[in-house]
Amino acid sequence: MSVLLAAFLVTGLAACSGSDSKSGKSKEGVTISVVSCIGAENGSRQTYLEYIDKYEEETGNEVKESAGVADETWKAQVLADFEAGAEPDVLYYFKGVDANPLIEGEKVVSIDEIREEYPEYADNMKEELIGASPYDNKNYAIPVVGYWEAMFCNKTVLAEAGVEVPGEDYTWEQFMEDCKKIKEAGYTPVAMSLQQTPHYWFEFLVLNQGGPKLHAELPESADDGASQRWQAALNDFKEMYEAGLLPENTLTCTDEEAFQLLFNDEAAFAIDGSWKVGTFEDMADPDNFAVAFPPAKGDRLTTDYIGGISDGYYITRKAWEDPEKREACVKFVEMLTGDDVVAEFANTSFGITALKEAVPPVEDANQLEVSVLEMNAKVTSFSPAVQDSLTGARRDNLFSNVKNVADGQMSAKEALEEMLKK
Repeated sequence: MSVLLAAFLVTGLAACSGSDSKSGKSKEGVTISVVSCIGAENGSRQTYLEYIDKYEEETGNEVKESAGVADETWKAQVLADFEAGAEPDVLYYFKGVDANPLIEGEKVVSIDEIREEYPEYADNMKEELIGASPYDNKNYAIPVVGYWEAMFCNKTVLAEAGVEVPGEDYTWEQFMEDCKKIKEAGYTPVAMSLQQTPHYWFEFLVLNQGGPKLHAELPESADDGASQRWQAALNDFKEMYEAGLLPENTLTCTDEEAFQLLFNDEAAFAIDGSWKVGTFEDMADPDNFAVAFPPAKGDRLTTDYIGGISDGYYITRKAWEDPEKREACVKFVEMLTGDDVVAEFANTSFGITALKEAVPPVEDANQLEVSVLEMNAKVTSFSPAVQDSLTGARRDNLFSNVKNVADGQMSAKEALEEMLKK
């Protein structure tokens, strides 16, 4: 899902593009260095710099900050600086496997260790959403904001069909019943192009089969457990297609054409990501729309969804072992990950946060934005998109065959067998 990730990197704090540097004026404190990927072309950079100014004014410390483009070259440079002993005091960097060299090399400090001296560090975050390292399952980076995928709902269509906006306990059975009512009222229940963009629905249909614990497992044969769950997900596409829930031209239409049905009050539901909120505000009346958790079944709670926060603030071991810098770094990260700061970024990018407290909407927020914040406050878990773990050849092959499974040209097992040959 490279397009998905790219969209996320553009719209959220992970939109780490451009380069710039800043040096504040210290009154009588210490100087700390901060490296980030919140560069000059990032829409969040001005807010970021404003809070650095606030930190300097309140503490008397000086921040020497530099930012770079979050590409492979920048990542390599960051790691090279650590190897050379030229690492910063605070690093805003990727989590997951990208950070493994830093953690394995004991170059950054875990949140648990920091809490031994500062017990309230990151206590405004939900532990299960901070994002543990795959290397040792410990938390290191305090996140800010990330992306989500969920179901956009046209409230006018739902009202005409006598259907309520789905709640946090919405099941697959309720969804199928609601879609029947929507169809009988003369509307298209689900705006989706099986030709171009089945992957958003695919993630939730797979998540429904095994829940968050099994979502990351990839099929290794056509008969293993992961394959069985993926086949069941493909058969749910077939069920939706055969029930007439999709656009008449779903096998040939583009994603843009499918979404136009939603904008034109001709369709009820569509799944997409946080980056799509701005499109709704450009193309239609955002007060006519809401977001909701896609329907659930099996071991998945409705409030488990697809999403992630790919980066966050680390304190380096080098800074932690410097008595003069330790507290300065802690206070810096605490300010940049405080409730008000994270809420400000979330209201800009419409992304998911790990905050314990719900993000309040800005005064002029539209109803779509309000529903985003309400939904995100109820999240119990988010899982990364499993398709991102597939090779490009396998991913392309699988999604090209979704329409063929849906209209009966091949079985779900045949689709998995063909994918595995790639």
